[in-house]
Amino acid sequence: MSINEVFMPALSSTMTEGKIVSWVKSPGDKVEKGETVVVVESDKADMDVESFYEGYLAEIIVPAGGVAPVGAAIAYIVETQAEVQNFASSDPSKTATAPAPIPVLATVGKTIAAPTSITASKNGSNHQEGRVVVSPRARKLAKELKIDLHGLKGSGPYGRIVAEDIEKATGKTPVVTTTTPTVPQTPLVTTPSASTHTTAPAPTPVSTVPGQVTPFSTLQNAVVKGMVASLTVPVFRVSYTITTDALDKLYKQIKSKGVTMTALLAKAVAVTLQKHPLLNASYSDQGIVNHSQINIAVAVAMDDGGLITPVLQNADSLDIYSVSRNWKSLVERARSKQLQPAEYNSGTFTLSNLGMFGVDTFDAILPPGQGSILAIGASRPQMVATADGLFTVHQQMQVTITCDHRIIYGAHAAAFLQDLAKLIETNAQSLTM
Repeated sequence: MSINEVFMPALSSTMTEGKIVSWVKSPGDKVEKGETVVVVESDKADMDVESFYEGYLAEIIVPAGGVAPVGAAIAYIVETQAEVQNFASSDPSKTATAPAPIPVLATVGKTIAAPTSITASKNGSNHQEGRVVVSPRARKLAKELKIDLHGLKGSGPYGRIVAEDIEKATGKTPVVTTTTPTVPQTPLVTTPSASTHTTAPAPTPVSTVPGQVTPFSTLQNAVVKGMVASLTVPVFRVSYTITTDALDKLYKQIKSKGVTMTALLAKAVAVTLQKHPLLNASYSDQGIVNHSQINIAVAVAMDDGGLITPVLQNADSLDIYSVSRNWKSLVERARSKQLQPAEYNSGTFTLSNLGMFGVDTFDAILPPGQGSILAIGASRPQMVATADGLFTVHQQMQVTITCDHRIIYGAHAAAFLQDLAKLIETNAQSLTM
């Protein structure tokens, strides 16, 4: 009997264990080479995992909902269907013919590091090396509706066929679920008591049971590890008051074109970072890492607990309309746990916004691997004294930047905030150019 062990794959560089979301195959099912066998939850996304080899799934070691360390066996695959029937009475450790355990599964679509990862072609086709990349739900739906997957163009990440594509193929209008809410497009300030500097909808409270311990989700565990690691970094904080009247006016002019306030804030920060590259850098044991791109990560609270930071890559070089479209797509896919690793771990500077909750000011914790994070508070009407001794009312917000003091000093942070305020207060219209 020839047996291959199915190992828990490493779906990201920081992943130490994975949770089985669901098994696409059941014991006894035929497994084709390159076919999705199991869906695994990594740090911050659910990822399809393919088989390297052809055979039959003999036994599932870790059931759906179970957790296993990276490299641990989670199932066995045998060569023939007859071997499946005899598998229960045989000892895999004695009958396996492989000289050494090797991973049977390779990640696809949603990972960029694995050599067997599928990369989208230039035309976005989902047919890679003769195979069709399709989500488990879409595959099941296609089977029920008798839809041929070959020839369909996927609308998911890297051309992946998703359930909505199957529904479109049958002439049905895809149903929008509540699990992928879009970013609300509300003005910066609507009332004196509420801020609408929103980054994403308010998170649904995590389910709690009085008197019981609620286990951390995989995402929450990843956040815990990152936050603990950040405690070893010496940081300092600098706060600044920014008048938002000009930004409010610009937002009212272009919000009908799909522009979000999050996009405006991210664009403003990215443009300012062009003049202050040190704030976009990060620390390493060898020295200062000067990043070639300005990638703005924006913190978003997940409905089931935890935090994720979708990344607006090259936000400084994209127009404001492209930035807004990208942000909307990122939030939708973050909520449905469909982000590629590069879409949440490639940030070089982070924004955290609690203004949507009416928070005036707060300190943000520095993310691992970055040099700076900007905390944005609520924008409120404030009485301001003018240069001629009179008083007027302006909309103002408090921002606080947290920096890695190993590479960034107080004067650097202050100069950055000064230029950011100048851009927002006196040259906001330039954000549309």
